[in-house]
Amino acid sequence: MTSTVLYNGDLRTTCTHLQSGSDFETDAPVDNNGKGERFSPTDLLATSLGTCMLTVMGIKARSIGFDLDGAKVEVLKIMKADPRRVGGIQVFFHLPEHLAGLEQKTRDILKNTGHTCPVIKSLHPDMEITIDWGAWG
Repeated sequence: MTSTVLYNGDLRTTCTHLQSGSDFETDAPVDNNGKGERFSPTDLLATSLGTCMLTVMGIKARSIGFDLDGAKVEVLKIMKADPRRVGGIQVFFHLPEHLAGLEQKTRDILKNTGHTCPVIKSLHPDMEITIDWGAWG
């Protein structure tokens, strides 16, 4: 098992990672009868794309001999109706100054690595995924 999810009532859950024991709560979004005070399940889906891309890029960077410390992504989830679902995810990269001088070849390796993360490969092909690499174009 990877995790447990306990329904707490009032459209909230507590999710526990079994290996570490760390946990967090979810809440339904305001537009779906919740309070919007925590990540919603669909927020986690979208956010997992950003975390996965940064994680696999960090692994690749480490293998090349540097780190991605300070790299950040902003994630925008786009909902669709009929049926209600995540219709798109936009990821905006903000890369720190120490990565500005990387050779184009290294940038391309990292971008390709990000595009092949397990989460992006697991999303439905009809979902619109947009990646904005910021200064890396």
